[in-house]
Amino acid sequence: MTDPKQTQDRVVIFDTTLRDGEQSPGATMTHHEKLEIAALLDEMGVDIIEAGFPIASEGDFEAVSAIAKQAQNAVICGLARANFKDIDRCWEAVRHARRPRIHTFIGTSPLHRAIPNLDMDQMASRIHDTVTHARNLCDNVQWSPMDATRTEHDYLCRVVEIAIKAGATTINIPDTVGYTAPRESAALIAMLLERVPGADSVIFATHCHNDLGMATANSLAAVEAGARQIECTINGLGERAGNTALEEVVMALKVRNDIMPYRTGIDTTKIMNISRKVATVSGFPVQFNKAIVGKNAFAHESGIHQDGMLKNAETFEIMRPTDVGLSESSLPLGKHSGRAALRAKLRDLGYDMAENQLNDTFVRFKALADRKKEVFDDDLVALVQDSTTSAEHDTLQVKRLRVVCGTEGPQTAELTLTIEGVDHAIEATGDGPVDASFKAVNSLFSHAARLQIYQVHAVTEGTDAQATVSVRLEEDGKIATGQSADTDTVVASVKAYVNALNKLILRRKKTAPDHDVKSVHYKDAS
Repeated sequence: MTDPKQTQDRVVIFDTTLRDGEQSPGATMTHHEKLEIAALLDEMGVDIIEAGFPIASEGDFEAVSAIAKQAQNAVICGLARANFKDIDRCWEAVRHARRPRIHTFIGTSPLHRAIPNLDMDQMASRIHDTVTHARNLCDNVQWSPMDATRTEHDYLCRVVEIAIKAGATTINIPDTVGYTAPRESAALIAMLLERVPGADSVIFATHCHNDLGMATANSLAAVEAGARQIECTINGLGERAGNTALEEVVMALKVRNDIMPYRTGIDTTKIMNISRKVATVSGFPVQFNKAIVGKNAFAHESGIHQDGMLKNAETFEIMRPTDVGLSESSLPLGKHSGRAALRAKLRDLGYDMAENQLNDTFVRFKALADRKKEVFDDDLVALVQDSTTSAEHDTLQVKRLRVVCGTEGPQTAELTLTIEGVDHAIEATGDGPVDASFKAVNSLFSHAARLQIYQVHAVTEGTDAQATVSVRLEEDGKIATGQSADTDTVVASVKAYVNALNKLILRRKKTAPDHDVKSVHYKDAS
């Protein structure tokens, strides 16, 4: 018997975490982090990965090119403005993919037409020429009229028709500033499908921003009107208030398949793992009450809710935690737990580790278990994420930290910092233990980076809970985020600070290969 879901219309999931998501201020990712996230997106069944904006920088070009080479299943897409130089550079990057795509765009609303000072006819001509050029390079071309929701309908129909005739295979309709509402979103797609010749021969996509909190609703309304591609990001990451959240639209289509009979190719059990990864590398923690992936999304504290859950989980849960990759059991491990138990628990949490990775994590787990009576799922997630931010080749490594604090200041930090393999020690004072510790780092390793954000989050409950600390630094326009977890908040803070500095040092080395990091001034106060 045929599965009715297999006969349903397929909605293509286009993920732009690595392009639009990374444009969120402070969310810049390293080359290695981009490749890791791209591999996870590919593995979970994302149809199209927009890997970056190749002409934006050499780093972006290299990342898009590397992702194109490593992709197994997904279409790899690059973004290009409406000019030949951008499009050529984009093609250079994505051409290595098994299934490449060029995505070119231009702003079509009156406000955006005024920026390049083009009249309607001049812009129409540019759209024709650039889409034609892209199609001559690649048979999979996507075109977007930026700020489409504020473009005059007659003109929008005209330029969409031009793009289709020039060879675009996907027409994306962006709500660039998050201005529209669900009814308008649906009506716009329906209008284009009805009025534009050739509209039935291409895929229409929807790209919604969340400025008014309606991105998910607007995307789903567009699908109901005929759009068959949703552009989205993990955790809704993106500029200003962010983009449509992948996890929200995918789970909405899964849970409410009765009224929205469309299917995707996403393995939803991998959602939590990639959500955590994106939160870690971007330095943007997921809010506790965030739909699907928030810490409280499956938590029940109300007595009435808890009673109902005990009798029948469906009374207060419309989806199971396992649907998105959460372990049904959060039974803790302890210091007597073995390697096999740790491996099994990590697999439940979505981490399938190689033997050397498991051994490293096991050592860290044992050390944590000696300090905590019980190690819960969230502790293990923090432990794994912390291990991924630590690298033996880092220029700076925290070897020893001792702080003296109390009601009578100033507070004192005694720090031993390993710089390029050599230990250097110093004592510093400050307004609190964290301030004193950061000043100790700065005294040993001079830099011009400015601290933009310092955030502390408790991983679990209790006085012995691990603290996850996120630090964001800015130096000469470059932004780096560091993160670390420890039962000692000050230790986690310093490790996160040093982790962010190591990322800035790595970027400095890449931009100036001859730069000797040892020449950066430091004092040995041992």
